[in-house]
Amino acid sequence: MSGEEFVPLSLTPLLIGIFAAVACALPGNFLVLRRQALIGDAISHVVLPGIVVAFLLTGAISAWPMMLGAAGAAVIAVILIEAIRRLGKIEPGAAMGVVFTTMFAGGVLLLEQTDTSTVHLDVEHALYGNLESLIWLDATGWSSVLDLEALAGLPVELPRMALTLVLVIAFTWLFWRPLKLSTFDEGFARTVGVQTNLLGLALVVIAAIAAVAAFDAVGSIIVIAMFICPPAAARMMTNQLEHQIGWSVGFAIASAVSGYVLAGYGPLWLGAQDAVSAAGMIATMSGVILALTAVFGPCRTRAGAPVQA
Repeated sequence: MSGEEFVPLSLTPLLIGIFAAVACALPGNFLVLRRQALIGDAISHVVLPGIVVAFLLTGAISAWPMMLGAAGAAVIAVILIEAIRRLGKIEPGAAMGVVFTTMFAGGVLLLEQTDTSTVHLDVEHALYGNLESLIWLDATGWSSVLDLEALAGLPVELPRMALTLVLVIAFTWLFWRPLKLSTFDEGFARTVGVQTNLLGLALVVIAAIAAVAAFDAVGSIIVIAMFICPPAAARMMTNQLEHQIGWSVGFAIASAVSGYVLAGYGPLWLGAQDAVSAAGMIATMSGVILALTAVFGPCRTRAGAPVQA
């Protein structure tokens, strides 16, 4: 594919997929190590009804209403989880599973019963996103990358995901030491003055921001997969936290690139005529990478051993 075809048709969807994958994988490392990986799954589910309600109230899909709607849904979810845990006297994981599946189902029902198809907000969009359609119509080739007029026509999802990724990287860099301490020894972290409860809440908030930003473009399937698969696969490769972060970023990028390429060209190579969902294939490739590391990873037999900070 020449630059005249690749830049307008594939460059922006590919970059958005990469940015979304990395933005979810970075906080996912700490969620996995804290044995809270289910939180990433829960976040990607509970944001759906919040986003739908925000659209129904405002009549438009834009960043701030979506963020506020998702935040409201997250608060309601936390309240419901705690209420079910206390009143039902069941474990937090079970309470979380009940709440996020129920809220996701409620969001799906809202989508089916309201007229949201005109703004590309429907059940299929919520699951698989809108990645293939995020093309750069004003681009004519690689020269457009330096053309300010052409850059003004970029899909809004690209700068949004780029800004989200910068925010996630900045959070990880600024709070690197407290995150390490509280992840591996919460008691010691408290004794040296780390506000572990606030830091844990901030980590969940960052994960929620990444999920909401990625939701419109790539759907819930990629969000769920990227919170868990790249960090878990990286855990099979090393017992060093810094190395795990690097491996997870590499696996996230590899999943996004290979999944996008195979979604478009894989069926053609096999003799089929139609492409498949890019989001679904990206999530599938992240699962394939996790399976390979589980079989061949050097630390697969010590995956339960402590990671070295």
